Amino acid sequence: MVLARSGLWQEVVNVPVSHTFPMPEGMSFEEAAGLLVNYITAYMILFDFGNLRPNQSVLIHMAAGGVGTAAIQLCKTVENVTIFGTASASKHESLKESGVAHPIDYRTMDYAEEVRKISPKGVDIVLDPLGGSDTSKAFNLLKPMGKLITYGVANLLTGQKKNLMAMAKTWWNQFSITALQLLHQNKAVCGYHLGYMDEEVELLRSVVAKLVNLYSQGKIKPKIDSVWPFDQVAEAMKQMQEKKNVGKVILVPEAPKEESKKAEN
Repeated sequence: MVLARSGLWQEVVNVPVSHTFPMPEGMSFEEAAGLLVNYITAYMILFDFGNLRPNQSVLIHMAAGGVGTAAIQLCKTVENVTIFGTASASKHESLKESGVAHPIDYRTMDYAEEVRKISPKGVDIVLDPLGGSDTSKAFNLLKPMGKLITYGVANLLTGQKKNLMAMAKTWWNQFSITALQLLHQNKAVCGYHLGYMDEEVELLRSVVAKLVNLYSQGKIKPKIDSVWPFDQVAEAMKQMQEKKNVGKVILVPEAPKEESKKAEN
């Protein structure tokens, strides 16, 4: 398994040996491709920053995506954690099966209101990959001693082309808070970006060791939505842009042999 900030969409790559990890017994190459980035991110957000403990509640945005599905599985390793997850309605059945107690359709509902209906005090941890005004909503949803971990700005992306208005709106609505305000609120705000942890080799290796152990115990398993050959990269990207995926979209150099035979026939 390989960690690299970029440049993996090719047949041959050079990476430092410190950023390579042996695949555990029984793991497929597709699962190996889907494990590191998503599960390291979800693990460190939930346990290193979030300090997730039994009987707590977590709001996971984009719950059917790569980090979302990883976070759900990791939450299930802790006793009696209540999971709220936002996703389009077509993905709710899948989310319920994976352990989300309260799926919320962010397209037709105000997710903050829906969370408050079920948990008037809010939640203990919010995973925020959205940015903009959603970060403010996340902060306001936290219980006292709650933690907001922001790890992306997905609101910048509104379709296949750059939308300068969306970018400006997200920047304008970006969450800001002073140390004094935090003091009065009894809440924590954290930022996480795996791409800037290249030099934290020992820390990352310790996290990967824990993840491999959880995989070997059958407690986590990367959810693969679909596998695409390099020459269908545009279709693979479209799968994500149109938010059709549940789990990871994987690229491979060539189409699987079975699919190649079908295409020939």
